[in-house]
Amino acid sequence: MKVIKSAEAVCQGHPDKTADIIADAILDELIMKDPYTKASIEVLITTGLVHVSGELSTDAYVDIPNIARSALIEIGYTKPEYGFDGYTAGVISTISDQSPEIALGVPLEGAGDTCIVVGYATSETENLMPLPCNIANRITQSIDQLRKDDIVPFFRPDGKAVVVVEYENGKPVRIDSVTVLVQHEPYVSELELKNAVIEKVIKEAVPEEFIDRNTNIVINPIGRFIIGGPMADTGLTGRKTIADAYGTAAASGGSAFSGKDPTKIDRSASYMARYIAKHIVASGIADECNVEMVYVIGGEYPVSFNIKTNTDLDSEKLNRKIKDIFDLSPVGIIEKLKLRNPIYKETAIYGHFGRVGEHTTWEEIDKNILEELRDAF
Repeated sequence: MKVIKSAEAVCQGHPDKTADIIADAILDELIMKDPYTKASIEVLITTGLVHVSGELSTDAYVDIPNIARSALIEIGYTKPEYGFDGYTAGVISTISDQSPEIALGVPLEGAGDTCIVVGYATSETENLMPLPCNIANRITQSIDQLRKDDIVPFFRPDGKAVVVVEYENGKPVRIDSVTVLVQHEPYVSELELKNAVIEKVIKEAVPEEFIDRNTNIVINPIGRFIIGGPMADTGLTGRKTIADAYGTAAASGGSAFSGKDPTKIDRSASYMARYIAKHIVASGIADECNVEMVYVIGGEYPVSFNIKTNTDLDSEKLNRKIKDIFDLSPVGIIEKLKLRNPIYKETAIYGHFGRVGEHTTWEEIDKNILEELRDAF
């Protein structure tokens, strides 16, 4: 049986992703000064303007305009000809206090929101992520790095990649298509741009064994892409939820991640759901795992918990065992995954899952948990 799965990834300068990066940069500065900060930060970006809004409960003070401008400069918005740059962009902040009803109604150990969260893992890749996600993220990361290292000086900050992979009997067998959009300087020709993307990006980021003569590689399908970023399109936090997660390989809980402190259970429990799914697959008791949890604001534990695997494991027994091993309370998740640390800005780009890094605790593997799962099943 043939199935198609796809994934999207965007470059740092994509307006929606730039908004996510700014939101998490502000969050990190707040948590660095007050680890118990409660925040829900939203960012809107348009030509020449960054608008930061949302709710805060914190003892910290941070310079929001300076953080936003520094993030823009770090991303690469440094030239007036981009129509948007960190040196001249205006920054408006309309942050307000957290709702008193929420502050009083949610106990310290309770969930900070009502939400559905999803975690997923698959044995098809080394990091237990869907292959399309890995390829799409590698492409956009490569474009950004080539631009920042000045190896390809005609790349501009905005860009996107979409990867479509064909599966047979649950395994990836070939890449159906790769579409890459790269903002660029006006002086470069379409041919020179396409050659650079193929030679320096596609050939490095896309596994050769999955490409065949029918693989469709498309670069800048409408031709020139000079005007991009916030000058071309308004950016908002939370509009890249599928790119942040698992592409079309798994359902989305629907919630965005960036700008939210770990008491916002839609972010922290999504990390825990991935942690659980990854351990189930890494233990070898299943090749594919999907974890779904539902939380109600103020509640201490999920009101619904379900695990789906591609095996005939006793689902009720598996659910009970997972609840015994993992503390699914908001406090337990925060403590286990060490989420009261300024770790969020680095997660805002190239996906929140499948990453290798010092602070992505939800990607770490606990050998004791693996043994416990193997012994039980």
